[in-house]
Amino acid sequence: MDTHKTSLVISILILIFAVIHSGGAALRIKAESIMGPRLWRLCFVLLSLPSAIILISYFLAHRYDGIRLWNLQDNNFVFIFVWILTAISFLFLYPATYNLLEIPSVLKPKVRIYGTGIMRITRHPQAFGQIIWCFAHTLWIGTSFTLITSIGLILHHVFAIWHGDKRLADRFGEEFEEFKQKTSIIPFLAIFDGRQEFKINEFFRLSQLGILVAIGFLWWSHKYINIAVKTFNSSFLSEFFN
Repeated sequence: MDTHKTSLVISILILIFAVIHSGGAALRIKAESIMGPRLWRLCFVLLSLPSAIILISYFLAHRYDGIRLWNLQDNNFVFIFVWILTAISFLFLYPATYNLLEIPSVLKPKVRIYGTGIMRITRHPQAFGQIIWCFAHTLWIGTSFTLITSIGLILHHVFAIWHGDKRLADRFGEEFEEFKQKTSIIPFLAIFDGRQEFKINEFFRLSQLGILVAIGFLWWSHKYINIAVKTFNSSFLSEFFN
């Protein structure tokens, strides 16, 4: 496939992903009032999960498309640095600040304001986790396609920071304003200026252990990525996008 076309396709996939996730978040209150929080969560997952899988699979299949801007993959320091950043990004992307059983609606999903754990570092951990992930993978892969993908994902999460604060402000009013004063968007800023304190004990939770296991699994499974991508791409993606 033409490299310009693959960059356009990934940009469209990111846009679809962003509309589903941010649009779903914007519709949540109204949708829950109509169908209830459990059914809405299931509907949201049925839309968002396929969009994420297709986006990730397409990225993996075409990550070396375009111009090779740099190649640092022979540098052991860069290799270790990228893996450290990737591990940190997953700790931000999947913070232990929610009940995992709410994701599949085993427990009733609720909107809350959390002020513990990683929220003390930044009140938008998933956005910064994505930014760290994008930086690490762009540094490692070094192609124009990966750079375009990273820019698109980061722009979406910058919007999500503003959109998330606006939704919480509309929903919780004064409670969110108090929370906002005690936290920061920029990681560690509220801790450095004395508005917040870091409590390491709040990170010792079962869900965080699960994240560490997932990081170890990803490290092990990276050698099989090309096989999995070729299988999935040949059966679906190539037919759909070519």
